[in-house]
Amino acid sequence: MLLLLRMTLLLLLVVGVTLFGIVFCLLTLWSKNRVYYLGRVFAQVGPLFGLSVEGRVAESAKNIPQAVYVANHQNNFDLFTLAVVVPKGVVTVGKTSLRWIPFFGILYWASGNFLINRENRRQAIATIDQIVSSMTKTGLSIWMFPEGTRSRGRGWLPFKRGAFHAAVQAGVPIVPVVCSSTHDQVHLNRWHNGKVLVEMLPPIDTSGLQETDVVGLMKQCEQQMQATQQRLDSELLHTH
Repeated sequence: MLLLLRMTLLLLLVVGVTLFGIVFCLLTLWSKNRVYYLGRVFAQVGPLFGLSVEGRVAESAKNIPQAVYVANHQNNFDLFTLAVVVPKGVVTVGKTSLRWIPFFGILYWASGNFLINRENRRQAIATIDQIVSSMTKTGLSIWMFPEGTRSRGRGWLPFKRGAFHAAVQAGVPIVPVVCSSTHDQVHLNRWHNGKVLVEMLPPIDTSGLQETDVVGLMKQCEQQMQATQQRLDSELLHTH
């Protein structure tokens, strides 16, 4: 019964937020904060799944003029967990296939996010160049998932370089965002599904870095994010 109730509410929510969101986005095409405001809405959805989500933002990560945010990508619940720390003035970078998801795809496009074809490496690199150019013109930050796809319980997937190339080319810091492990945490037929911690770490400065430094920057970020998730998971384990 609970499963049926949640699925019904989720369907109504998706349709309602999509329709409202598209109208909102079309009326605020001038705004740099469309993703932020939609994120505020999605951040309220956790309790529908029996989740308590706590967001933490490092003091030095607050009020950054422009950055490349990188987050771990676990499953579909990321939309509702990571949203709790999404800052103003940011758009995300996702796969072109997202545009074909019913309802959500239209909203994703209308809210100003970038779509990138990761299957074609040459086209992906050209798109990163376009994203950097757009960042320079608009002052927008970007949010990327360096694993490229959802890990779905497979542990951390290898990072791709695109986000780090973008940060170095644009001369902006990398800001890691880490969500505690959520694989198999949510059971829709269970009232309470525990707590999730989402932490935005201090920015990693890229000033003075060259293209030859990208791999080192990526590895530094990857290690820091993995260590952070272990810490968050340990904290949750010891609070039960």
